[in-house]
Amino acid sequence: MLDEEMQQALNDQINAELASGYLYLSMATYFEDEDLPGFANSLRVHAEEELEHGMKIYDYIIRKNGSVKLQAIEEPRRQWDGIVDVYESILEHEEFVTSLINDLVDLSIKLSDHATNQFLQWFVEEQVEEEELAHEDLRKVKMAVDSKHLLFELDQQYGSLTNNDE
Repeated sequence: MLDEEMQQALNDQINAELASGYLYLSMATYFEDEDLPGFANSLRVHAEEELEHGMKIYDYIIRKNGSVKLQAIEEPRRQWDGIVDVYESILEHEEFVTSLINDLVDLSIKLSDHATNQFLQWFVEEQVEEEELAHEDLRKVKMAVDSKHLLFELDQQYGSLTNNDE
């Protein structure tokens, strides 16, 4: 059975993961409105991945005979000042999620909850990858933003992404 404090923290993280998915879906709609369907596709794929992360925690709580308590998800941001702003927001958000995961790991250590600590290591590694990808994508859009040709090429590249590529 999960410690009550850990159970609540994991439930909060489910909410954070679902909210992340909602934010990335909102970013996808921004790109649809900007007629950049490849960028939209990329963010839809990312949104699906965040839902999977939430479900991974959901399943872990159930496996540990805990109780999942879903919470309201805040309305996500809907407007950005261009492509670079979107990708700066993604990087900032991923850094925030990393801090949440680190807090969970710290709590698992404090509670001597070795099973949860082991479970969370997957998320620690995932956040390293997420931040790396966010930095790379931001670098790419900064280079492409002033070139319609490069922007078109990047949109085409992102349009071919699937959940297996993320």
